[in-house]
Parts: sequence; C-alpha cells; structure tokens
Amino acid sequence: MTWTALIICSHLTLLLMILETGHTADNTTRVLAATAPGDIIIGGMFPVHTTVEKRKDGSYEPYPLPCIKFKKKALAMVLAMINAVEVMNKSPLLTETNITLGYRILDSCADVSTTLRATADFMGREGSNTSTSRQPIMAVIGPSQSGTTIAMARQLTLRMIPQVRGRTSFSATAVTLSDKTRYPAFMRTVPNDKHQTAAMVRLIKTYDWNWVGIITSDGEYGRSALELFLTQALKNKICVAFSSVLPGPENSPDFKQVIKQAARNIRTNINAKVIVSFARTDQMRLLYQELKDQTLREGKEVDSMRRVWLASDSWSSSSSVTGNLTLKDIGDVVGFTFKNGNVSSLTEYLDRLEAAGHQHTANNSFLQEFYQQLNDSNFSTDAELVSEAVRVLKKEINNDTVFSLEMALSAIAHAVASVCRSRDCKTPGSVQPWEVLEALKKQGFKYGGKSYNFNEEGDLLLGYDMNLWRSDGGEIHINEVVAEYDLLTNNFTYTNHSTTQQLVKLKDIKSKCSNSCVPGEIKKTAEGQHICCYECINCTANHYSNETDMDQCLSCDTETEWSSERSSVCTPKTLTYFSWDDSFAVALVTFTALGIVLVLMVSALFLHQRDTPVVKAAGGPLSQVILFSLVVSYISAMLFVGQPNSPQCKARQVLFGISFTLCVSCILVKTLKILLAFQFNPELQEVLRRFYRPYVIVSIIVALQIVICVCWMVLDGPFEMINSEPNILLKQCAEGSVVAFWMMLGYIAILAFVCFVCAFKVRRLPQDYNEARFITFSMLLYLISWLIFIPVYKTNSGIYQSAVEMVIILISNYGILSCHFFPKCYIILFKKEKNTKSAFRKNLYEYSNKTSDCFSVSGCSGSEFQSSSQLVTISALSLSVPADHPLKPAVVTDSRDTNTPVHPCRRRHKGHCLRRSISM
Repeated sequence: MTWTALIICSHLTLLLMILETGHTADNTTRVLAATAPGDIIIGGMFPVHTTVEKRKDGSYEPYPLPCIKFKKKALAMVLAMINAVEVMNKSPLLTETNITLGYRILDSCADVSTTLRATADFMGREGSNTSTSRQPIMAVIGPSQSGTTIAMARQLTLRMIPQVRGRTSFSATAVTLSDKTRYPAFMRTVPNDKHQTAAMVRLIKTYDWNWVGIITSDGEYGRSALELFLTQALKNKICVAFSSVLPGPENSPDFKQVIKQAARNIRTNINAKVIVSFARTDQMRLLYQELKDQTLREGKEVDSMRRVWLASDSWSSSSSVTGNLTLKDIGDVVGFTFKNGNVSSLTEYLDRLEAAGHQHTANNSFLQEFYQQLNDSNFSTDAELVSEAVRVLKKEINNDTVFSLEMALSAIAHAVASVCRSRDCKTPGSVQPWEVLEALKKQGFKYGGKSYNFNEEGDLLLGYDMNLWRSDGGEIHINEVVAEYDLLTNNFTYTNHSTTQQLVKLKDIKSKCSNSCVPGEIKKTAEGQHICCYECINCTANHYSNETDMDQCLSCDTETEWSSERSSVCTPKTLTYFSWDDSFAVALVTFTALGIVLVLMVSALFLHQRDTPVVKAAGGPLSQVILFSLVVSYISAMLFVGQPNSPQCKARQVLFGISFTLCVSCILVKTLKILLAFQFNPELQEVLRRFYRPYVIVSIIVALQIVICVCWMVLDGPFEMINSEPNILLKQCAEGSVVAFWMMLGYIAILAFVCFVCAFKVRRLPQDYNEARFITFSMLLYLISWLIFIPVYKTNSGIYQSAVEMVIILISNYGILSCHFFPKCYIILFKKEKNTKSAFRKNLYEYSNKTSDCFSVSGCSGSEFQSSSQLVTISALSLSVPADHPLKPAVVTDSRDTNTPVHPCRRRHKGHCLRRSISM
C-alpha cells in the first residue's frame, strides 16, 4: 500500500510540473525544491539537472523551460547540505544561542535563466511563486558553475545577501569573483582559479615540460582558466601547442565537430605529451571516445593516444570520464582537487535515510525524482528501492565537495551565532542579510578543530591536493593524494611515498617542441616560431652557458678566465712562467751549471799554472778577471728561470750587463796590448804606451755601463707583469725602458765590435799562441748571436721569451770560454812540452829562420815580412818579464844596452834582428 501511494504521489508531482510548464498563460511555475523550516533560512543552489529542454513551439514567451538530464552527483551534494544543516542545528554553537537553521534548496539546471528565476525566489521578488509570508533568505550556498554564480551574485549583491560558494563537481572558481568592488557579497571556501593554474604551471616546470595542449569548456570558468594559464605559462617559458574550447551544451550544433577537431589536435601534435584540461566530465568522456575512434580508424593501437592529463577540479574526481577505456589507453592522469575532509557524517545520514525509507521525500522533490528514475528498474519492494538509491548516492560522494560544503555551512552558522548572541533572532526581520555578511568577513570560524578566516578577496586559501590516478585490476583509484600544493609558497609537498616511483616515471616523458639545449649551447628561435621551438647553437670561445635551454651565452672574464667553444664553464687561466719544471729550462740550467763548473775548473788550473808561458800569453791575472765575469754572467742567466718578481727582473739584467761588460772590456785590453806591438813608430808607440792603463780602461768602460744600468733602474727599470693570453696568465718581466735596455746591450755590442776589428788585424800569429784569432772568432760569435736575438726576442712574446735571452747569454759565455781558455787548457794538460820557455824560443827561432830563408832565397814581400816580425815581437813580449806592471806590454831589449828599448824593425838587417830577439 505504501509503495502504491509513493508511485501515485510521484506521478501526480510530475503531472503538475508538466501542466504548470505548459501553461503559457501563467508566468509562474512550480519550482522543484528541498526545504526545511528554521529561525534562519539558508538558500542552496545546485545543478541537479544539467540542462533545459529546447523550445519546440517557436514561442518567444518568457516561460520557464523544463530541466532535463538528472545528475546524481548533484543530488548527493543536496543531501550533503541538508546533513550539514542538521549537524549544525545539533551543535552547541546553535543550541546555546537557541536558534535553528532552515534551508531552501533549488535547482539551477546549469542554466543562467533558470538560476536567475531561482534567485528571484530567494529574494521574494515579483515574478516568482514566493508567498509574502515566506521567511527571507539570510545566505546562499552555490551555485556550482562560474557563469550561473556570476549572474546570481549580481542579483544578491542588490540586497547584500552573502553568497558562500562551496565545492561541487564544477566549481565557481573564476578569478573575477574575487573582485570585491563588483561582487562584495560573494565568498567561497575554495581558492580561485589563478592558484590552480599556478599549481599546474609549477608541476609542468618541475618536470621540465614546455610544450603542452589545453582543453577548456566554453563559459566563464573555462575561458578564465585558459587566460590565467596562458599568462602564467608565458612567464615560465611554457608554450601552448594548441588550445580547444569545447561548447557548453552537448546539444549545440557544432559540439560534435569541435570534439572531433580537439581530438585531431591532440593526435597531430605528437610532441605535446602533456594536456591540461579544464573541461567538464561529460566533455572529457566524449573526447576520450573520439580519440579512440580516430585512432582505430587509422589502424593504430589505442595506447598511441596516451598522454599525461593534468585534470582540473572540474573532472579530477570523476573516473567515469574514461568510459570503456583504461588508464593504459589514455595514459597518466594527475588531478588537482580541493582539500578533502571526513565524509563519515554524510555516510551516516545516508544510512539513516535508508532506514527511514521514503519518508524523507516529502520536502525533497529531487529525491522523489531520483526514486522515480530508479523505480523504472522494477524493484520488488520499497526497501530495495531505497537501498539501491543509497548505494548509488554513496558512490557519488566526493570528499573534497563534502568538505567545502560543510565548511561553508559552518562559516554561516558561526556568523549567525555571532549576530544572534546579542538579540532575539526568532523574531522575523530582527536579522538582516548584510549583518550576516559583515560577521562572515570580520570573524573566523572553526571546523574540524581548526580555525579558518576568509581573506580580503573572500577566499579560503587552503591549497590543493594532487592525486595520481592508479589502475588496479581494471578498477581506477582516483582519490590517492600524492602531494599537497601550498598556495603561499607555490611548492609541492609529497605525502604518499608509495607512489613516488610513479611520479618519478613522469620525468621520463618528454613534452617539448625541440630537444633541450645542453650546457654549452643556447637556443636560437626562428622568426615567427614559438619560443619553445628552436635550434641549438654552440657558445663561442670565451663564452659559456651553464644551464639547460639558456637564451644567451654568458661572457667569461677574459682577464682571468677562458673557455673553448661549446663550454659550460669558464676555466680559470693558469698562471704560467718559465718554470724550473720545464724541460727546456732544465736543459738550460744544466748547461748554466756546467758552465760555472768549467769556469771554476779553468780558473783553478790557471792559478796553478800562472807562471807558465801559456797562462802569461792568455793575459795572466787578466784571465782571472774574465773568468770571474763569466761566473757572474752564468749566474745572471739562472735568474731567467722561475716565477719572476721585480727584484729578480732587475738583478738579472744588471748582473748580465755589468758582468759581460767587464768580460769584454778585459778582452779589449788584451786586444789593445796586441795592437801596441803593431806600432813601429817609436814616438807614436811611446804615446800609446803612456795612455795604455789596463785597469783604468776596464774601470772606465765598466763604470759607463754601471751608469746606464743605474739610470735604467731608477727611471724605468724592469718589473714583473702578468699578460692575459687566450688560455693562460703569463707572468714575465717587462724591461721597463726599452731604450735603456737596448742601450745596455748596444754598449756591449760596440765594445765587442771594437774587439773584433782590432783582433782581426793581428790574427796571423804562430798557431800555438794565436790569441788574436780566438778573440776574433769569439767576438764574431757574440755579434752574430745577438743579431739573431733581436728579431727572435721581438717576435716571441710567450713563455720562452726569457729562454731566448738565456740561450744567447749561454752562447756568448761558452763562446768566450771555448775560444779563450779551452785551447790554453789543452796545451797545459795535453801539450806540456809546448808550455815551456825553450819550446816558445824554438818556435820563434823556426819562424825567424823561415822568414830569413824567404829573403835570402827569393825575397819576401814587405807585408809578409812585416807580419812575421810583428808576430815574433808579440810572442817575445808575451814571454818577457814586465818591468813596471803585469798588464804593460814587454819590449825586446838590445844586449848591448839593457835600458834602451829597441824595436826589431828598426834594424837594417832583419834576420839579425830576429836572431837577437830569439837570443833573449
């Protein structure tokens, strides 16, 4: 009997709806609603139906259109609000204040016109079926869509009725609703879309994707989300390969064509592996089906349509979007949902509803219609019908939706309690909606043991949960939270470590228009292309890029750093100099040390043999001065090796300049000694002998070089400097004044040239004692080596510039050592029989006999005779004991007068002259 009454009641209700809808003479119609009395009435607006019927009669009369396509998920939200109201009525917050909340819940049908009529009902306007005795609505929860929410908010603002938006399947999260100058009475318990798009962009950036597609629904929510995403993506250098806007109503004429084009966009943009979707659940279901159909028509596998889908809150909690597809077919789904709560209270309410049977349908026409739809399945009993209804509704519960709705009711209840503590709210008209709005804005509320406050924009910044869909035996799990997104820090906190491995796998997916440019390369975008589509070019020398996908190369500090082509870092330039570790330096130092050892050995040998004819012929004490100068010169060569410093730079040039000047000046004195014997004019010879002062000459010559060096050091002396070469920092000595440097070397060169010219004139002496010949050769070697040094030194500015000068110094030193001393050492050590006075006289005797024979037999030329007599005289001078000074040239004396010097060439009989010289 009960069952029969329920059926009759349902049919009568539907009949009345049809009659009222079709009655065109009346501007009013019966509104489907769920109501309950109370001291304070809260309005509710939910899209229990998803659309309205099209006009079929062609009339333009403004009558309400019937709602179609019942939505079970929206009914679950209606019941969630009813349960929340009942829970708050039992809470100490309201019982202590002695007030109760009532509700009036209407259907928006996801249609703006229907929503506006329902809003007029809430406001008691003319044109609605509201009676004048109905209690006014103090606050409204809903509706769900941004379009309908905006339309409703504009009307409610006229009376400042607070509109608190909770979370439903398609949330009113448009950014424009945060504008308090336009919508001062609007508030919501969920963040606006700019935070959700920021979370998606952050995720895309985290996984290094930059080439994505976007799917949105037409309407305020979809277009606002698209605009926000494009703005934030551009700031983070993320490009949108394509965007598709799907029409709202499925019955729109171009709906199927747009779905096909959206599927085609996804399939043709194969590099866009990530798709961001702000579409509705029904739109995504049709899109997936179209993707499958197009894939199969082309003979490809279904899994070729796999993508990474970033699902907005509009469908991230609806596994029904997959239809007959699996996650293996569509790919990975990462959903963003609002914060979840405990739904146990709603579950208990549904259990009570099941126990009570159909008795709760009296004031809930939505539940009546749902029962009627289920009754078409021919349940045998009333209990089976209600049980099936409860089972279906439990499956439609979304934790985050229930959580936001209960928070909205809690916020309103706290505001009402705050207002009613100081007055009697049971009297009609004692409370105004604007007072509830003021309390909502100024006071916080508690829910679940936590305190919350609306911000200046009327939003609760609770953040988002990120869900990763998972398939288990064909069943899709969508509510596993893997991370939480903090709106303030713009960062994710990963909470479910068991699914971390799945998130790591997402990094292997490449969603880029072009491959990344590795460090050492930069992006070059062609004109007219996306900034994400580019080619990679190498950084040039002394430039680098140290990150992936850089737009320009960074410059190295060329003073201290360098880099080769395609470098990712700048390499510090190595401080380089002619170091002791260099193999060439080791060789030169070895030769330098060997030279010092040889000089010291020669010096010791000459000291030991100082009274022998050979040593006297080499200059006697003067040879020790030459050897000392060579030691100092070798030491100066050592200073060209190692890390230079200013004292070392100065010392090496000064030591070489002065020491080698001393050496050459002594050689010059020896040369002048030989030249003195050339002079046959007694008067001129006497003048030369008067000015011939070896020590004075040496001192003056060296003193002039010292003056040059002192002026050089004082005015602009050598100093250390660091030259920045392409790859190294070259530390070397700068010579300071170039003029002074070449003056120092030129002064020595002039002395050497004078020695060379003088020695060249007297080069024909007996071979064993030919000092002039060796002087000629050594000075020639010196001049040639330094002439070569000039171009080599000027053209070489690298590490071996110091080595060039060092080599020339060694050549000069070894030249003098080899030419001046080694032949003497050979006679001293291996030809001892020639290092005696008797051997010397014998040599002169043989040479004089040869000369005499030349005149007696055939006669000799004047030049030959002059040369021979000069050589004999010089040899004799070398063996004579000096009278006044060891450096004075000795003269041959006549046996008849030991005090009067007699020049051998003054005698009339030349042979007799030579024989007298020998007899001495």
